Amino acid sequence: MNGTPGRRLREALADEDILVMPGAADALTARIIAGAGFRAVYATGAGFANASFGIPDVGLVTATQVVEHTRRMAEAVEVPVVVDADTGYGGVLNVHRTVRHLERAGAAGVQIEDQVEPKRCGHFDGQAVVSSKDMLDRLAAALDARDDPELVIIARTDARASEGFEAAIERAQAYAEAGADLIFVEAPRSVEELQAIPRQVPAPCLVNVVEGGKTPTLTAAELGRLGFRIALFANTALRVSIRSTQRAMEVLRAQGTTRDLIPEMATWEERQRLVGLERAQEQEARYLGEAST
Repeated sequence: MNGTPGRRLREALADEDILVMPGAADALTARIIAGAGFRAVYATGAGFANASFGIPDVGLVTATQVVEHTRRMAEAVEVPVVVDADTGYGGVLNVHRTVRHLERAGAAGVQIEDQVEPKRCGHFDGQAVVSSKDMLDRLAAALDARDDPELVIIARTDARASEGFEAAIERAQAYAEAGADLIFVEAPRSVEELQAIPRQVPAPCLVNVVEGGKTPTLTAAELGRLGFRIALFANTALRVSIRSTQRAMEVLRAQGTTRDLIPEMATWEERQRLVGLERAQEQEARYLGEAST
């Protein structure tokens, strides 16, 4: 594909009424999302913590782990990958280093938030945020870290939980004025709050759809009509896969066979297609053939 990852993400944002961006906890899920026709994938921080380590989203994953995770995902798909980088994993120099390394790993966009460390999922209770000044310092470091000026920097505020909606809007406005490419106000509590965000924030806005979370669940079309540019479905795929795996294990435990599960499984051929077996075999045969001549 042509252009840098950041350029491709910006093109997707310009082309769509609202960009629907599902989250992936691993590279295989990213391929499934891209194969379904979505134009961008979100490397979900919560999903990565849950699926790769079996731990909650409470700030236990490191920058090094996220960078390597991003590299794997970006290599697996051609669509842009947007990465949840939490608080940047330390002070402003850590933020700068994190963004630089994520860009080099193939990220098209990087999300930085204003929670204190250790952070926690935006739909948990008990979040706390750093001062606006501290977040603006983080944002300045993130913006300055870019080699590619088209890398998309997303500024997220979690101030709704601890300081109220108006304070969250004030922070969002300040982050937009400081140069963030996209603004993410986490966990608005009502349709009225959702309506207010794109109207009051002078930058493109992202909304996080968390099934069962604190924000009303609207369709992507409805959110687009409110003025949002991205509808993020960060952990839909993971949660569906959890339920499917739980059911499969219950059936196997009870029946001692997987016969009844076969209609629910990806076929053998589909699994190998998703991981590129045929392409790998063709490449291997070409190299072996060249070596023997």
